Amino acid sequence: QELHESVAKEISKSTGASTAAAVGGTVEETSIHIAQVDYDAKPEELQEHFSSCGTINRVTILCNPVTGKGKGFAYIEFEDKEGVENALLLNDSVFKGRELKVNIKRVNQPGLKGKGKGGKGGKGKGKGKGKGKGKGKGSWWGYRPDPYWGY
Repeated sequence: QELHESVAKEISKSTGASTAAAVGGTVEETSIHIAQVDYDAKPEELQEHFSSCGTINRVTILCNPVTGKGKGFAYIEFEDKEGVENALLLNDSVFKGRELKVNIKRVNQPGLKGKGKGGKGGKGKGKGKGKGKGKGKGSWWGYRPDPYWGY
């Protein structure tokens, strides 16, 4: 994290602006989402890969808090919208043996719920056939724990 702060200070010294909003544009307009990132990738390596696109304010690789390894995706915040447009051209580029998927950062809108895990449309435990309750309606045998019982 100290490295991120030092990079941000260097960028702000060289440009005179510390945030994307000061240059013009919100963080969402000047950021990209990158999927298929190598799990062992470092922020410096991603910054080097996207350095030709424009001035980078911040590189964020999301990590698993238990293992410390990357989750496979990252965010890069550029100084201006041109950096985002140039970065989108690097979609499907190869980074550490994997094809990166580059998209504009999506903004979550509060109050809207999609069909995710749980809720309607999720992988809930719905009504279905029970286990070991006989075969179909009208089965008079009831519960049989062992299918090899003699009759």
